[in-house]
Amino acid sequence: MKDEINYENNPLNGVGLKQLLREIVDYYGFDILYAYLNINCFKTNPSIESSIKFLKKTDWAREKVEAFYMYEFKNLPWAAPDQYLLPPRDRIVPDDEAPGEPAELSLEDAERLHEKRAKKSAERDLDTGHRSRSGNSFGSQRNGNLHHRENNRTSMDDHEPSSSSDDSVKSKIDPWAKSRK
Repeated sequence: MKDEINYENNPLNGVGLKQLLREIVDYYGFDILYAYLNINCFKTNPSIESSIKFLKKTDWAREKVEAFYMYEFKNLPWAAPDQYLLPPRDRIVPDDEAPGEPAELSLEDAERLHEKRAKKSAERDLDTGHRSRSGNSFGSQRNGNLHHRENNRTSMDDHEPSSSSDDSVKSKIDPWAKSRK
């Protein structure tokens, strides 16, 4: 006999994306959502309709917003390690845990959290021997592949090689460099 899994205690159960978004936007506003989640649909011409359109197409962003809803807006304790890898809608919330009052969030707290995460990331990069993504190097490599292309592209634009002797460096960073001449 198969045990039934009770998803009824999950605050996302029966809540559509539109309703979820309206609740958190009405309470926090788009500024706080952008500050904490760093998703551009909350910064550039934000609206419920455009945000829903983006979130429906983008799984990682929708899961980020749903996790924010569960753990900041509904103020539930963070998921157990075995549940953390599941999307928020599939997580099982124990019966003895009930949603609480929304967390009090501010732009100042978001900035402190951002700085803390950047520091932790830099420490992790130092521990693993990788270059920091925020440094002025052209690009970090992991497993032989360039990663974080968006960050590297902006740093490449800022540090354009000036002489033709740097062509080998440029071609290592930008595989299309030779075809742009």
